[in-house]
Amino acid sequence: MDVGVLAFIAAESRELSGLLARAGQVHRLDLDVAFGRGFALDGRDAVGVANGPGPELAGRALDVLRGGYELDAVISIGYCGALDPALRPNDIVVGASVNGSLTRSPVTSRGHACGGVFSSDRVVISAREKHELHNTGAIAVEMEAGALALRAGNWGVPFYCVRVVTDTAAESLPLDFNACRGSDGRFSRSRIIMAALRRPGVLFPELMKLDRRCRTASEALGDFVADCRF
Repeated sequence: MDVGVLAFIAAESRELSGLLARAGQVHRLDLDVAFGRGFALDGRDAVGVANGPGPELAGRALDVLRGGYELDAVISIGYCGALDPALRPNDIVVGASVNGSLTRSPVTSRGHACGGVFSSDRVVISAREKHELHNTGAIAVEMEAGALALRAGNWGVPFYCVRVVTDTAAESLPLDFNACRGSDGRFSRSRIIMAALRRPGVLFPELMKLDRRCRTASEALGDFVADCRF
């Protein structure tokens, strides 16, 4: 085993881009995941991996990391949908719990929302479904933290969930992204484009808007996490 590391797990590599831009000694990792980087964060060794959306792919990525590293902490990082109507794009959400299981909170002086996170096995598309999930007491929804929290708990490793809002509680996503996943469970760019071509005048502008939000959200998330202590 290598020395202990902070393990950051995302669905997509762009969710890690803001953090990596603020990290030191970034280098590629030869791991059986879609994307992997090693880096230094506040004098500590860290790894960041992205292996696709959902609990199965995220859990597989964490299993790979555990096979090669001693894990000091597991941090689920990335985008989320707001369930609390007060949350706006680029707001940071620190999970106080994931699907009812308590999580740890990083030490930070930066502003953020703290509350329950609902971890789903599918993309939550509609504002109506977000409203229904908010009735569970959760303030945000994402897809990977539940599987990661379960593994970390079983291994006795500290677990954190830090997310950034890309879509508000009142907004529905422009596409059914669940139908745009390939046989491997990852989002298929070709399927997204083909779906958008059915209503290009409406869907392409909406997808471009979402893309811009994701870029700024990644920066906000990187700024926040780089100042945290885990």
